[in-house]
Amino acid sequence: MLVSLLGRRSVAISAALALSTTLPKSTSAFGTLSPTSSRLSSARPRLSFAAATSPTHRAMSSTPTTNAVISGRPTWHQSMIRIADPSKTLPFYTDVLGMTYIDRLEFPQWNFSIYFVTTLPEGEKYALTPGTKAAHDYLWNYDGVTIELTHNHGTEKAGADFKGYHPGNAERDGFGHIAVNCDDVYASCDELEARGITFKKKPDEGRMKGLAFAYDPDGYWVEIVRRRAAGKIPNKYNFSQTMLRVKDPKKSVEFYKSLGMKVMSERHFPQAEFSLYFLASNVPDEDVPSDPTSAEASEKVSTLFQPVLELTHNHGTENDADFKHYNGNEEGRQGFGHIGFLVDDVYKACDEIKEMGYGFKKEPDGGNMKGLAFAWDPDGYPVEIIKRGGMDYGQKDVEE
Repeated sequence: MLVSLLGRRSVAISAALALSTTLPKSTSAFGTLSPTSSRLSSARPRLSFAAATSPTHRAMSSTPTTNAVISGRPTWHQSMIRIADPSKTLPFYTDVLGMTYIDRLEFPQWNFSIYFVTTLPEGEKYALTPGTKAAHDYLWNYDGVTIELTHNHGTEKAGADFKGYHPGNAERDGFGHIAVNCDDVYASCDELEARGITFKKKPDEGRMKGLAFAYDPDGYWVEIVRRRAAGKIPNKYNFSQTMLRVKDPKKSVEFYKSLGMKVMSERHFPQAEFSLYFLASNVPDEDVPSDPTSAEASEKVSTLFQPVLELTHNHGTENDADFKHYNGNEEGRQGFGHIGFLVDDVYKACDEIKEMGYGFKKEPDGGNMKGLAFAWDPDGYPVEIIKRGGMDYGQKDVEE
């Protein structure tokens, strides 16, 4: 959920390529990658945060749909952000927000490492050692959603050549934030502040009371959202959303539905000129609300344990042929990387994605890492397609 109360800005960040090099360059472990150019046109600033107005009930039910889902049981698996120093970022997500560090992949030959964290159910013990084959097996068969923290070696020694990653939310950025849910936003923010966490917005600031945006160690916004029904989830926090801004929701929603996602809720704010679409993965049909604009649908989203993908649409961008959001991989704006999906067969899934008319940043046999791919979504965000069960990507494993 986004607040429109931090100002009328054309803020937007986007999804990006999985792994960049140490500094903002145009190469990666996947081969040479050209940053997107000429992606933006000038557009009048638009509200990018949920306004303190009541949404109208206008569902996208009249939108044409192919009802086609690619084969291989696609499931949303990860949201990737680049980080400068894992010794600072990992404790924030694990010790402060209660996530579990489940795995890491080390690529010394390409000078980067990636760390995966997620919220596991309260009381579930995780005894595997990150970096081992057993942890890899767990990761690549995990049906939930992880945050992938990508560390390009040397960025922890910030200097003249590296001043940190771009956290998004500047004009026309596509990526907005990640979020965690909790039972009591005010009490949680008091505790976070006592631990030295700083805020973009505290619960009583702005016009919309009761939600907050904290900064993580790299300056990314982490929204703190109240669960509508307290006590249903025992975890203090659960990873609850990743937000991307989209140009045309009809196209974007259909793309993500083709990857098996379900529309759980819609909220439309015509006076503030924006709409929100919340999609989830791995949801049984019987749990999908029949009316995504209903209050019941909104409440259900707030009580899901696994996160939703929040697509934010600023009205009118769909009518501007030249408008594009930054996708988070452009030189000087690198920060958020991509979202990723597990499938049973990467090659077959990519063939079907092509048949639907979508292009690729990296095909399965391209670059240095074979067997994984990056498709373009309708907004130009790279979407990683990964084999369920995993494979050897050339990582250096830890001895068990």
